[in-house]
Amino acid sequence: MATSPEEWFRQADYDLETAEYMLQGERRFYAVFMAHLAVEKALKGLYHGNLNRVPPKTHNLSYLANEIALPIEPDLKVFLSKLTEAQIATRYPDQLSALHRDFTAPVVIEILQRSKEVIEWAKKSQ
Repeated sequence: MATSPEEWFRQADYDLETAEYMLQGERRFYAVFMAHLAVEKALKGLYHGNLNRVPPKTHNLSYLANEIALPIEPDLKVFLSKLTEAQIATRYPDQLSALHRDFTAPVVIEILQRSKEVIEWAKKSQ
């Protein structure tokens, strides 16, 4: 586990780059999974830096954002909830065909863009 807020943010950036790479390789649902991981690490970096505590072992982005207790745009809060749901589907898929149908290129591009927004918000809020 990362030992400093800076390391959490370095890993978030790396994971977001990996998500973009997965999108280019048409491994779209893995791009979503990596986008979630990137946002999770950014929120944990913010949690670690602002609360001066080791972040909890959770994948729930809404929970992390609520624990940090900083103002966040309502649409980003909704996005965090949807991304948390999406990572469950990508982590434990029922059927690959359903994931390919649900996570089209335009959908994944939007997810990556919104993920970047959350990561930038987290960096600015530390």
